[in-house]
Amino acid sequence: MSKENTMQRALIPAIALSIATLGGAAQAAEPLQIGISAEPYPPFTYTSSEGEWTGFEVELGLAICEAMEAECEIQPTGWSGIIPSLKAGRIDMIMNSMSITEARQKVIDFSDPYYFTPGAYVAADDLELSLPEGLDGLVLGVQSATTNATYARRALRDTGVDTRLYDQAEQVNRDLLSGRLDVILADEIAMNELVERDEAEGFEIKGTAPHHEAYGEGVGIGIRQGDSELKANLNAAIERVQQDGTCSSLSEEYFGTDICTG
Repeated sequence: MSKENTMQRALIPAIALSIATLGGAAQAAEPLQIGISAEPYPPFTYTSSEGEWTGFEVELGLAICEAMEAECEIQPTGWSGIIPSLKAGRIDMIMNSMSITEARQKVIDFSDPYYFTPGAYVAADDLELSLPEGLDGLVLGVQSATTNATYARRALRDTGVDTRLYDQAEQVNRDLLSGRLDVILADEIAMNELVERDEAEGFEIKGTAPHHEAYGEGVGIGIRQGDSELKANLNAAIERVQQDGTCSSLSEEYFGTDICTG
């Protein structure tokens, strides 16, 4: 074999390695997919009049990506399949009011929390309601696969309430407003938005759920287990948007109060 051929053969692995490296860099540069529920959850996530996704968590998520100097895209995903989509790699993170709980930490990991609010009960303003004993005989609506559903199952099962589970938050809201439910339990911030709607005249927040293990440590960004680099980058970015006022400013804009944990 000639010296020239030997050199050519020696270059092949080096060229292949270079191509693989470039391919890996290109793959790493692909936009991160932020998974949100395909079912609107205003004012956290919803579609604008132009059909674009917006809301507190959409804007905060993009601000966190900017702090990481990463390109991100919003990827609506059905709530019931959002964790499987994360684990399968179809999305890179979940940013949709997902509480950090022990049960979820068995299958996915989380960033540091970025906000915390309790669950709130909403019913007609003329309904006299003491909580939780006054729930006896009433029909309670709650979205399934949420911390509020877990709380209802663990803490309200002996109250005599008839608990009904729904796939989507807006289904719960509609059935309350139409009289098919007596009371609902959902995130307090979302319920503040609900009772301000014109169609919700005559309904009010009756109280909030007490601190309970079902509600976990607050709301964090869900990521795949073992994705330590992304977790570290997210935590640093969350700290940055907390400290520079971005989170608080968005919270005040959407809720009129600061729900950020920083």
